[in-house]
Amino acid sequence: MALSQTTASSSDAAALAAHRQLLKDNNINPRTGLATDYLNHFNEAIMLLEMIPDMPECAEDFLSWRPLTYRQHFEASNLKAKELTIQAYEQAEVALKAEFDRVIGSMRDILVAVSEGMRSTTQDATRIKLSTEAIGWIQPLLAMAGALIHGVSDGTDIDSIMES
Repeated sequence: MALSQTTASSSDAAALAAHRQLLKDNNINPRTGLATDYLNHFNEAIMLLEMIPDMPECAEDFLSWRPLTYRQHFEASNLKAKELTIQAYEQAEVALKAEFDRVIGSMRDILVAVSEGMRSTTQDATRIKLSTEAIGWIQPLLAMAGALIHGVSDGTDIDSIMES
């Protein structure tokens, strides 16, 4: 009986190692189950905001950006392992996923509010101010989301970012 348990343990360990490697090969952190590719969705909005001070007409491009959930982002992607990526996210540790979703939700809320503010004005100076302020709020949140994906704490929290 001990031999069959050892064989089963070796088999389980090999399967776990293979699964971890599959996740790594598809840019999913095997410790957290999260993928940095999702942050590209927010980097797109940040890039557009960064362009507005030099090219105010880019505000229209920013206004066409729409927030997507983790699932929506990967369902719409061309990644070959999008189902694996979604599954890994859904199986992520509950507290980690809740914190990640909270940070992402804060970024989404800021971007939606900035978009609403930009829609309510045609003044370039106001749009530039909104874009500059939004970048200052979003970038630390983006760093927090990245830290969560990589399973490290960067020592900041949302409340301290929003107060600065």
